Amino acid sequence: MKTALGGWCGWLSRAAALTLLAALLGLAVLRLLPAPPLEASFPSSRLIRAADGTVLRLTLAGDGQYRIPVPLEQMAPTAVAAILLKEDRSFFWHPGVNPLALARAAWATYVSGARQGGSTLTMQLARRLHGLNTRTLTGKLVQIVLALQLEVHYSKNELLGAYCNLAPMGGNIEGLAAAARIYFSKEARQLTLAESLALAVMPQNPARRFDFDAEQQRARQRLAADWLAEHPEDTPATTLADQNFASQPSLPFLAPHLTDHLLRLGGDAPVIQATVDPRLQNAIERILRQYVTERRDRGLANGAVLLVDRRDMAVKALVGSAGYFNRAIDGQVNGTLAKRSPGSTLKPFIYGLAIDQGLIHPLTVLNDAPTAFGPFQPENFDGRFAGPIPARDALTRSRNIPAVWLANRLRNPNLYDFLRSAGIARLRPESHYGLALVLGGGELTMEELAGLYAMLANNGLHRPLRYRQSDPIVNGTPLLSPQAAFMVRDMLNTNARPAAPRGNRHQWEIAWKTGTSWGFRDAWSVGLVGDYVLAVWLGNFDGHGNPALVGVKAATPLFFRIADALELIAADGAPAPIQPPPGLIQVEVCAASGDLPNRWCPHTVPTWFIPGKSPIRVSTLHRPVVVMNDSGLAACPPYDPARTRTEVFEFWPSDTQRLFREAGLPRRLPPDSAGRDCSAAAEGAVVGEPPRLLSPLANTVYTLRLSRPEETIALAAAIESDSERVYWFADNRYLGNSSGDAVLPWRPGASGRYELTAVDSQGRTAGRILEVEFLP
Repeated sequence: MKTALGGWCGWLSRAAALTLLAALLGLAVLRLLPAPPLEASFPSSRLIRAADGTVLRLTLAGDGQYRIPVPLEQMAPTAVAAILLKEDRSFFWHPGVNPLALARAAWATYVSGARQGGSTLTMQLARRLHGLNTRTLTGKLVQIVLALQLEVHYSKNELLGAYCNLAPMGGNIEGLAAAARIYFSKEARQLTLAESLALAVMPQNPARRFDFDAEQQRARQRLAADWLAEHPEDTPATTLADQNFASQPSLPFLAPHLTDHLLRLGGDAPVIQATVDPRLQNAIERILRQYVTERRDRGLANGAVLLVDRRDMAVKALVGSAGYFNRAIDGQVNGTLAKRSPGSTLKPFIYGLAIDQGLIHPLTVLNDAPTAFGPFQPENFDGRFAGPIPARDALTRSRNIPAVWLANRLRNPNLYDFLRSAGIARLRPESHYGLALVLGGGELTMEELAGLYAMLANNGLHRPLRYRQSDPIVNGTPLLSPQAAFMVRDMLNTNARPAAPRGNRHQWEIAWKTGTSWGFRDAWSVGLVGDYVLAVWLGNFDGHGNPALVGVKAATPLFFRIADALELIAADGAPAPIQPPPGLIQVEVCAASGDLPNRWCPHTVPTWFIPGKSPIRVSTLHRPVVVMNDSGLAACPPYDPARTRTEVFEFWPSDTQRLFREAGLPRRLPPDSAGRDCSAAAEGAVVGEPPRLLSPLANTVYTLRLSRPEETIALAAAIESDSERVYWFADNRYLGNSSGDAVLPWRPGASGRYELTAVDSQGRTAGRILEVEFLP
């Protein structure tokens, strides 16, 4: 009997031991298995910081609470210790439940009538996680079970960190990090001892805001006394210091348009590290507000500014409107993301493409004269024409005719292809714009425009803007060659600042361009200021026009006011001068023609040149003419040195001479021979230019209607000064003649393909193939 009983006891002992071992192994396995962070079941606020750590904004979490989860090691040790001292001094010793504390609480609540809590920190966490009602016995028992379960699954530090992130801190504020930010404008790791003790008493009365009434002050003093009892090295002065805490918690709301945009970019990171520089942001906000206030009498009430560091494409400042809370101007709209007509701000890229396609170099002479491009007849903003003008000046003076003429000659890519390669969003079909795209017929955002200008400073590589420090720095997409990008930037750098204040001198290079949209709806000034891209827009979000909205008059003064401030505020010093890329040389060209100087060119200037690509020829503008001493007329060979002399004249085409006359700047005309036949050319005489066909246009099908016999095709050509008439032929059939200033109307006899030829008085010819189609 005893043997049997002993056997049963031994078996039970072994079973109990095995059960205990299994339980311990199970607990170990549960502890080792990965468990999601306890805070993950609660939505988080999003904290947006500037590049220097300045907090720009703290948002509400999805459940309407302010909550910023941070690791336990990023909390001030004194703050964590103060919470343990207040809430659960034996936290690291109990298994999740403290029987003695529960017994004291039950006695105080049900016997003495003085309510007292006995929940451990783990039990409070269980109640918070599961939303328990612990005022009932059943709720309390469930809380105990769940607290034991938490202790099994998580380490003490994980439980402590979760509690410190979820503890109620007054109103809708939870956790040490959110409380530290809202009450003290600092990080949780920066809390002082006095601040830590002040926050530790908050969970006992979470309905209150942090107003430090008499009850809270007494609770804090009691906790300070308990702290000094355990930490005698501290003093009452350190535990009760900083008595003048802010009674009204405040939340930062800086760079509102930028933070709105960052929140819309997506992602669920609780902390967003922005690239913005608070000093530059604040300065630009202030300058924009002052500027529109000064010009409110002119109807200028709204604007937007974007500043980008072209080196890493980081957005350093973004001001979406002149007043975020100003309803009269729809201030919460972000103007940097709004699609607007760019006016003439796209012209630099037309010139860059033309350089890459071998059409021009910076001093190529273009003709700013009345020109029709099919049905499109652009005019200059001032209604005038400058005549021959170097490409550089045509760009900086924003002449429309040369820009459209160049755009019409661009091939693969043209401007539309260029914009598509740059990722410009929501472009309509190319046929919708035609050549009007050159003058702002499309729509871009300020963000897109700033990216294009940054490309000019980054060797022709187009890279996306970076709003967050975590955004990658990419190599970019080549849109222009490094040589073309440099030349365009160098051309824009010659654009003189209007009305510069006395004594003002920029140490930084500024390459800038203006733009004015049709109907005076948008005024732009965009450019490179040192290593930064600065874009300025003035206008109205509802799109109504204002004659004051002219780029150079409205946006440019603001652009340079910000540029002046940028040089003073930016901490990275003066940027290095622009260095020309390899494959670029300088050559001397004739100043008047932009071509290589012949022996008679009186003045040369240097220009950038891409060997093998840039167009170049020997200038024929200046030519010698042998004139008679007595009459000043052109002499005929053979020449008598005693009666003749040689003079150099400029041989401008007839249409250019007319423009000079209309501008009040007539050029000296070469002498004629007064009707004498000088057909025998002098040896070594320079042959002039053939006629330059102005109309009809190349690569154009002309449509005429049979029902409208008055419809004709205009034949016009520019001829040299030494020629009086131009003679027109179609398939070797004589059509008539006209002077260099006149137009010859012509109506073909039938549809078909015609070979037109123009011959000037000197026998120089030019031709063009023309397609004609007759409709009913």
